[in-house]
Amino acid sequence: MPASTMFSKFKGGNTAPQNPVDTNPITQYFEIGKQQACAGPELCWKIHDAYRKSDGKECSVFLFEKRVAEKLHKPKRKETITEILRASVKQLERFRHPKILQILHTVEECGDTLAFATEPVFASLANILAWQETSTQAIVGPPSTGASQNIPGQPGGIQQQPQRPAHAREYNFLDIELKYGLLQITEALSFLHYSGQIIHKNVCPSSILVTKKGTWKLAGFEFIERANENDAVEPVVCQPWSSRLSKMAQPNLDFMAPEIQMKSHCTILSDMFSLGMVICTIFNNGRPLIQSNNSTSAYLKQLELLDDAVHNMLPRIPIPLQEATSRLVSKIPGPRPTAQLLQLIKFFTDSAVHALQFLDVINMKDPTQKAHFYRNTLKDALPFIPRKLWWQHVWPYLQQEMKQSEVLAAVLQPVLALVHESTTEEYENIILPTIRVVLTSPKSIQATVTLLENLHVILEKTPREDVRSEILPLLFNSFESNTIQVQSAALVAVTNVYEYLDEISIKKMVLPKIKTVFEKNQSDLKIMANVLQCIERTLPKLEKSQIIDEVLPLLWDIRLSDPDLVLRVVSIYRLMLSDKKYGLSVNLMATRVMPSLLPQTINPSLNLEQFTILLETLQEMLDHIDRQQRNKLKLDNLSLPSPERHRPLRHQYSSDNMHVPPFNIPNLRIDQRKTSSAEDMARKNSTGVSICSKGSGMLGGWWLGQSPSSPDSNFLRVVNAFPNRRLSDNTLMTPKIRIAPSCASSPGGTPGGGLPIRRHSSIGPQERRGSAMNLSPPALARSMIGGSMPNTSSSVPFLLTSSMQSIRSRRPSTCLSSGPLGSGSGFLQQIGSNVYQLFSGRS
Repeated sequence: MPASTMFSKFKGGNTAPQNPVDTNPITQYFEIGKQQACAGPELCWKIHDAYRKSDGKECSVFLFEKRVAEKLHKPKRKETITEILRASVKQLERFRHPKILQILHTVEECGDTLAFATEPVFASLANILAWQETSTQAIVGPPSTGASQNIPGQPGGIQQQPQRPAHAREYNFLDIELKYGLLQITEALSFLHYSGQIIHKNVCPSSILVTKKGTWKLAGFEFIERANENDAVEPVVCQPWSSRLSKMAQPNLDFMAPEIQMKSHCTILSDMFSLGMVICTIFNNGRPLIQSNNSTSAYLKQLELLDDAVHNMLPRIPIPLQEATSRLVSKIPGPRPTAQLLQLIKFFTDSAVHALQFLDVINMKDPTQKAHFYRNTLKDALPFIPRKLWWQHVWPYLQQEMKQSEVLAAVLQPVLALVHESTTEEYENIILPTIRVVLTSPKSIQATVTLLENLHVILEKTPREDVRSEILPLLFNSFESNTIQVQSAALVAVTNVYEYLDEISIKKMVLPKIKTVFEKNQSDLKIMANVLQCIERTLPKLEKSQIIDEVLPLLWDIRLSDPDLVLRVVSIYRLMLSDKKYGLSVNLMATRVMPSLLPQTINPSLNLEQFTILLETLQEMLDHIDRQQRNKLKLDNLSLPSPERHRPLRHQYSSDNMHVPPFNIPNLRIDQRKTSSAEDMARKNSTGVSICSKGSGMLGGWWLGQSPSSPDSNFLRVVNAFPNRRLSDNTLMTPKIRIAPSCASSPGGTPGGGLPIRRHSSIGPQERRGSAMNLSPPALARSMIGGSMPNTSSSVPFLLTSSMQSIRSRRPSTCLSSGPLGSGSGFLQQIGSNVYQLFSGRS
């Protein structure tokens, strides 16, 4: 934001006809706003917010109006005070240290003012303690040095609200801020005492400045003294406080060491007494233990009571600091610890404080030291640093360091931690503007990898409208990188941010790039693992056709040797088994998936748990195949015609499947069973029957279901008329006969109880006929039938009887009705009756 815009509101509210700062030459370099605080002797320096015109950098401008010194009634005091203040700025420029106020622009002077520019300052410690003191007075009563006032017209004299100083600033210190602030002032004094050989001599709240980062800086070098070069603890002569001089030209009497006022000499330990008095003031709600009101006599009287005052307020000080504080405010220099020793007390031993301390000197460190600090020290200390200091103290340093490409990857570690813990408002207003710049600017490989691996952290807080335009392009462009680390990180990023990717982006951008990375890096196990993890994450957003055409072939091409890869592939298959929408059919399981996984069951690299997961997956696939194939076969069986559907049942309950002990029939020769037509059987057994030969084929043809012109015509007609009729119903087939041993005395026989049940295939499956007849017919029966009967299972009366019944049921032909016998049925009945009686008599 331009400086002119920032300060339009400042100038708009200024009703003074002439601003004193406008006459100072410093306005050529800085855009100066309203006064925000004050500092220095008697708070003579007015502190204004400002911005540098050259680069827009925020800063503060200190302004001293010379007319303030003209009120001192002595003509030379104006020049004296101006000289003291001018020299103090020169000393600040000389002693450059992270704990000393940083000068950005040297002092500029005109006839009316002095001015110089520094780093951004919030207020002096005196301004903040003044706010705390007046706030406490409103609750507990008037200060010890003032009288209460009554408001006229109020009964009983109601106490008036204490008048607050014009530039008192509200600021509530955290414990860590106090701890770190005191440590900073201690370090500044250590630097002055041992490196600069300087005694500050005016350590007080008006000389301590709190920057907008929350750090404390030592200033107020108006009254410094050179320390003894041989021994810094050796006293040097100095001027005590005097009422004959202007208050503005002397140190603050309330914080002055006793030896200065009483013995006119000082050492570095005199500064330590002043620091002890500052500590007591901070923990005493902003009230100094000595309030002399610029009176030396009052100072000496209160100095005598100092020990009691310290004893009374010591419980308000943190326990680790109590002993050091009581020694610091000792009336004699001996017990006071030096600045070097004070830094080592337990009170300052804090990892968060050390991290903040390192940040203050980060510009003095090399890139290696910076990287180690950002990756480890600061990242680990952030949870112990209050949120207030994140944005006030830590973030400004990180924001500046993110511009340095050599340390960007390391700086991103604490930055991403802040992103994760920040609120939406904090992220959008403070962090996001800087993140936008980082995403679009050139980065190192390591920085790009860090951003990709933590891209989900950024997307969680980034507004949806900015995700597609500013965040996702980094992800898509990373797949085209020639660096394996960046490609692998891009795969990890897809796995982490798949929720923010729509189906179109995955289909057209992510999946093709994943395949490209896979084809180029098949030998890299880490990239293969990332590819599989990426596929598993994006699988629910892919179409079925894409999975079958692109994803499954990719899985089949992976070399399954590493156990991690095997488990990742198995995990994808398990996901696909959970829902049919993924298109993993039983055909693919049986022909492609299981053949690729089965060899891994003997992979020696798999442990027991991995082997169990693999085997369970294979078993689940087999279960899918089993269920589907069984259902399919059942449906195919139901679709068959009724007789064909029950044929397996008939076979199952057929006598062919009966299990009986083996047996032999004496004097029985069994030839191979033959299936012949009725015509062939009649021709073999009708040699001696004259009536059949006299019929000239007419009677035989009717009997056998044939005609002279077409011997098989009737057979074909029956087949055509009844397509589902069994073959044994259309032809006269010999029955199947199993014969058990007739008696125990038969040769080769076994004890038994008669013959087993016999059946003919033309009889229903449940119809059974028992028989006890002898299978060797006598000669009389053979002569009556007209020929010798073969000694086979085909020449049995049951066949003839059943055949007769079958023929009798047919429609009589004209040949029989007009034949010479007059009725063929009587003749057939006579033959069948005689044969039956003959066989019955033999039995």
